[in-house]
Amino acid sequence: MVLPEKGHLLRIFVGESDKYEGMPLYEWIVKKARESCLAGATVLRGIEGFGAHSRLHTAKILRLSEDLPVVIEIVDVLEKIENFIPLIDEAIDEGLATIEKVDIRFYRSGKKEAD
Repeated sequence: MVLPEKGHLLRIFVGESDKYEGMPLYEWIVKKARESCLAGATVLRGIEGFGAHSRLHTAKILRLSEDLPVVIEIVDVLEKIENFIPLIDEAIDEGLATIEKVDIRFYRSGKKEAD
């Protein structure tokens, strides 16, 4: 797949314990991104954070470490990201999604094509 030099980053913030259709929400979102043929997705687990309720979630306190922040990052062209958002909107009860412009330097699969 070839991506243009100018792309967009969809960043979704949810809780680690959030679920949808019986699976962790972040896993469900990555699955949907793959089914939608987006360029790629990465899930990052935070060690501390807070959201709309201002409740601190931290790995330092065992009780609060069960719902750490999770960030899903997806890079592709704006049109594909804009088409993807309605697919996941209903699944996210609480969270935040942002879109920002990014400069794409390279996107490689690691496989060399035969001449």
